Amino acid sequence: MSYEKIFSLHVFTLSAGGGHYATLRALSAIAQQQKRPWQITVTDIGQLSEPLDPYKKLFGSDGNELYNQMIGADWTWLHPVMMFLDKFFIRLLHPIGVKLGERHWRQQPPLDLVISLIPLYNRAIWDSLQRVKVNTPMVTIMTDFADSPPHFWIEPKTKSYLICGTNRATEQARSLGVSKEYIVQTSGMIVHPRFYQPMSSNRRVERQRLGLDPDRVTGIVLFGGKGCATMLNIAQSLDCMSDRVQLIFLCGYNQKLAQALQERPTQLRQHVQSFTDEVPYFMSLADFFIGKPGSISISEAMVMNLPVIVERNSSTLINEKYNAEWILEKQVGLTIKSFRRIVPAVEELLKPENWLRYKANLAAIQNQAVFEVCDILQNIFDKK
Repeated sequence: MSYEKIFSLHVFTLSAGGGHYATLRALSAIAQQQKRPWQITVTDIGQLSEPLDPYKKLFGSDGNELYNQMIGADWTWLHPVMMFLDKFFIRLLHPIGVKLGERHWRQQPPLDLVISLIPLYNRAIWDSLQRVKVNTPMVTIMTDFADSPPHFWIEPKTKSYLICGTNRATEQARSLGVSKEYIVQTSGMIVHPRFYQPMSSNRRVERQRLGLDPDRVTGIVLFGGKGCATMLNIAQSLDCMSDRVQLIFLCGYNQKLAQALQERPTQLRQHVQSFTDEVPYFMSLADFFIGKPGSISISEAMVMNLPVIVERNSSTLINEKYNAEWILEKQVGLTIKSFRRIVPAVEELLKPENWLRYKANLAAIQNQAVFEVCDILQNIFDKK
């Protein structure tokens, strides 16, 4: 398909967690792969809204930094409080936020489309956009399996298009009053196209290169780009299965965790990896996934055909609770109340009858969202 013009896209993302930027990288990669004539400008909403950030004034760190510290320290039991405060302050400061947005839009060139990959701020983005760049369409791409209303992802009073990756998100949008014409459902979350590429090297050889047994069942342990202290507890618990299982630990930027895993005495065969862009490679060497129920990590594991084990309890992030339910609904893995039960969970996962069922259900999930989204956005361009 040929295009007569360059389309200008303005994308909002957020540094709290890793899913928002992961989705941005996937979107940029597929646009380039499909040779879309898109000029993409990126704004981190945390930087734009910094003058209004109450956390900065109260604690000396912005809200995104505090969120990431909470995740890294495994203090997710604080999340309900933080979610309440986020919603409260954003609603309270909405008029000022709109003025900040107006100033931002006046500094921008003409736009064809605004894309939000973030929750919480979408009403302010929409209101400020329509005051300065009237009739510019906006699309909110949900990077969670479901919304956490009110005023999280879905803002029914706007006319922003909403791209949902699950039936639950679509049903929520309808029940909250979003017009049918503004709801678009994809076949899943947007995952980087590299996860769909076949492995070019020999799996057994690559395992050996990492110091692993080429034939042993291999799990990959991943808790996002910030890592998590829970990974060390998982490693210690699974020492008793060292004759049957080996593990790949992706620690992200958490160097302290990586060092602790490398230095601990163990009979467990393992490979410990600090931050890497090669997550598809490491997942291709694994047989199953252990981690928090993050929507992007789960979706990446699904694409790589890995059954999953995640934790769901009162400390699970509010916006990730449904993800664990979804895993049970789709029968693609196990949800446990505590990683203290990781040993019986792995044993349950590896029972032949369970393993075959999970693998068959995974094969039935055909998430092609990253290949669908460009056409969806192009259709919105064409309606303008």
